[in-house]
Order: sequence, then structure tokens, then C-alpha cells
Amino acid sequence: MLEFLSFVKITLDKNAIKYCKNQGFSMKNEKNMKISIVQFSPVLFNREVNIEYVINQLTKDNSDIIVFPELCLSGYYFLNKQESLENAMAMGSKEMQKFAALARELNKIIVLGFAELSQGEVFNSAALLFPEPAYNAAYRKTHLFYKEHEAFSEGDSGFFVVDYKPWDIKIGTMICYDWRFPEAARSLGLLGADLIVCPSNLVTPLWPRVMPARAIENKVYLAVANRTGSETREGEKLIFNGQSAVYDFSGDALVQADFDGDAVITCEIEPQLTRDKSFNPINHIFNDRRVGSYKALF
Repeated sequence: MLEFLSFVKITLDKNAIKYCKNQGFSMKNEKNMKISIVQFSPVLFNREVNIEYVINQLTKDNSDIIVFPELCLSGYYFLNKQESLENAMAMGSKEMQKFAALARELNKIIVLGFAELSQGEVFNSAALLFPEPAYNAAYRKTHLFYKEHEAFSEGDSGFFVVDYKPWDIKIGTMICYDWRFPEAARSLGLLGADLIVCPSNLVTPLWPRVMPARAIENKVYLAVANRTGSETREGEKLIFNGQSAVYDFSGDALVQADFDGDAVITCEIEPQLTRDKSFNPINHIFNDRRVGSYKALF
């Protein structure tokens, strides 16, 4: 029976490889993958300029995965739903179709934050675009921060992980304020994420202390793409604090940007190293959980 199951697995793997080659998709044989984080200051209400900037960065980049900040195509500080609606686009819009085409043409996984229009509602979303478009998805921000409640609908996608089989990597997504909730990263960890990407517009000084803990708690890589600059509306100024980073599953920053200024930071990750959740011969961070003792959570 075991021999038969092994035969089936090998056959399915070969068929997957054959399909991807026929479709022009690249199979990653290397264990290491290169990931880039783009930190910049989007221009509020100027999609044309922001889109041009993102496309320029995409065409210059030579990494396998590239992550941009939250709402990087529109800017952040919307005061009401009319403003967010005027700057929103659907996953099927011509702009998003262009980015999807670039993911395929450049053989690259693209993650970027945008105001997503869907059935008359606007969500604070992150697009996940793959060389093989059948895997494309949008995560809608679960935990809305501050005045986002006045401009966006609460996310309804839930937390999910995309198992991108052609490259053997499993990617989960949070957006900005989701970091405050351990349940967010834990949900993605339990769903099998190797890498959590977190497009952000962070303003608090606390997050750099906590993001490494989220990586350690779930033994995952965690990539934070934060923006820089500031936006002022009705006399209130928000200052975004950069420091974009990729953390490994020990909580160490493999690479980190400065507080100010545009930057593209790049490093290598090895997704398969996250999958054994043991840290000694006895303990396993997921299997050791005593769910029945966490009644307050349910």
C-alpha cells in the first residue's frame, strides 16, 4: 500500500511539473528563495504616480517574491467611504490585470496593498499574484485601525494560506494592525504558512518589538513592508515609521530598512526549514498546545 501511495505521489508531482512547463511557469528546484521588500511613500489620491512607481520597482527587481506596503496604490488616510470608493479598484480591473500579467511575465510572486472594490464595498486588501494565475487571491484586512472604520468595510476573507505548489512555498497574509492580535499569526501558522507577509502603514513604535515574537511563536518567516513619509488630513498628521524587515523564525532580522526614505531590501529564505515545529526531541510548539485550557478564547 505504501509503495502504491508513493507511486501516486510521484506521478502527481511529475504531472504538476509537466503542466507548469507546458504553461510556461517556472518550477523552483532551489531550497532558497529571494524576497524583496519595497519601502516608499505613496502619494495620497494619486494612483497614476503610485502605479508607475510600483511597476518600475517590479521591472528592476530580480527576486522571487516582492512585497509592497499597505494601500500602496492610493495612499492611506481616507476620511470617509466616498474617498476610498473613488480610489478603489476591483481584483479584475485593468490595473490589477496589469500586475497579474507582470507576475506571470517576470515569474515573480507579487504582494501589494490596495483599496479593493467588490460589490459596492471597499476593503483594505492585499493582492497576492503568482506566476500561475489560478493561485491569485486577495486578503481583506480583518482588524481595522483607527479611522479606517469610516472608510472601509470590515474584511470578510478570513485568514488563509496559499500553498503555491510550483515553488513549494506556503504564504499567509496579515495587514498592518493585524499584528496586534496573536490569533492572526497563529491562525496562519496552524494553516501551514512558511512565510507571513504583512503589507503595512505602521505608525506605532511598538511593532518592531512584537513582530519577531510572532515569527518565533509560529516558527515562520515574517516579512513586513512598511511605508514612510506622512499624511495630514484636517489638521491631523500621521507619520509612518518605515523599518521594513524580514524576520526569520528565530526572530532575527535578516534585513531591515531605515526609519526614513525609500528602500528595497532583499534577502534569502528557506521555506522548508519552518515546517518542523519541534525545537527539541520532546517539545512541539503546535502539538503541545492545550486547547481545552484556552476557553476564554472560544
